Amino acid sequence: MRVMPTVLLTSVLSLPAAAATGASADGPTEAEQRFAEHTAQLAEQADGEQAQVVVGSDGYLFFAPELRHLGLGRFWGERAIEVSRARNPDWADPLPAIVDFHEQAQRAGVELIFVPIPAKATIYPDKLPDAPSSDEPARLDPAHRAFLDALRGHGVTVIDLTADFLAHRAATDDAEAQRLYCKQDTHFSPRGAELAADRLATLIAAHGWLDDDEPGRAYRTRELELTIDGDLRQMLGDPDLPRETLRANQVIDHATNAPPEPDRDSPVLLLADSHGLAFHAGGDMHASGAGLVDHLAARLGLPLDLIAVRGSGATPSRLQLLRRRDELAGKRVVIWCLSVREYTQGDGWRRVPVVPERPDDAPR
Repeated sequence: MRVMPTVLLTSVLSLPAAAATGASADGPTEAEQRFAEHTAQLAEQADGEQAQVVVGSDGYLFFAPELRHLGLGRFWGERAIEVSRARNPDWADPLPAIVDFHEQAQRAGVELIFVPIPAKATIYPDKLPDAPSSDEPARLDPAHRAFLDALRGHGVTVIDLTADFLAHRAATDDAEAQRLYCKQDTHFSPRGAELAADRLATLIAAHGWLDDDEPGRAYRTRELELTIDGDLRQMLGDPDLPRETLRANQVIDHATNAPPEPDRDSPVLLLADSHGLAFHAGGDMHASGAGLVDHLAARLGLPLDLIAVRGSGATPSRLQLLRRRDELAGKRVVIWCLSVREYTQGDGWRRVPVVPERPDDAPR
């Protein structure tokens, strides 16, 4: 097998407890309730100050719209219209759009893997300003867990990275190795991208369709020391704040002695928001060859196809896919990756007819 994984704003105070967190009828835990209240209050304060960035401890910066999302609780079904910032109420609920795209992929004989990227504050709640005291970071996102369960109930394959990220953080005392998110940027770190690639590679390998007899593409890695000008640092507008430095493993294709290039003919498509560009696209995306698409290519032994957009990965990414007019021909897997804040803070979730229904429903 080619796969070579390396390692494994509505204030919540105005809502009923269970509705406010997406929790069960028993209500949220005390820690979950404190976290929801705290993120909602931080977002409300940022709104009042017309600020996009919340300054935390140990150099961590947080994106105010992401904190706003974490304070909303349940965000699908009847509550979607109440909490979504979509301009069209018909686009407020993410659940029907995701299930619809899953069904379209099925018609094409393709598996959809939905991979929401956890909010930074969910993994680093202790880095928030005036964070509620806790012995150690615990899982505090009951609404997200319930939403992924709802997707699974409709047959959607989902990867829940929150548990993986929290477990990784708890398993090491090395602060650099723990850093799964950039401190001064909205995106995950190169290490976070690698962990996501590990999880995806393991899942794809389990399907067994990668050809054991065909040699995989050969890749190697080299370590980079990066100094980045993160988007949150830029939004903050503090010229005296030193830029963030971090390490990355850059993937190199042995055949070209350069980072991997996306391949339109690949059987694996990564459909993403800017998490598909971070540390891959170079320029203001900080580096090339060290992003999710690069590390997954190295683990699978084949280049990936890539559609990644700046901004919302909810509808615009699928619109770009629609413009290809190929109805997912030649694909086996589509990985749909985007930030959890897109559930409520983007411009909504349209149904996009990438694979339209036809009288003959046989897979293409």
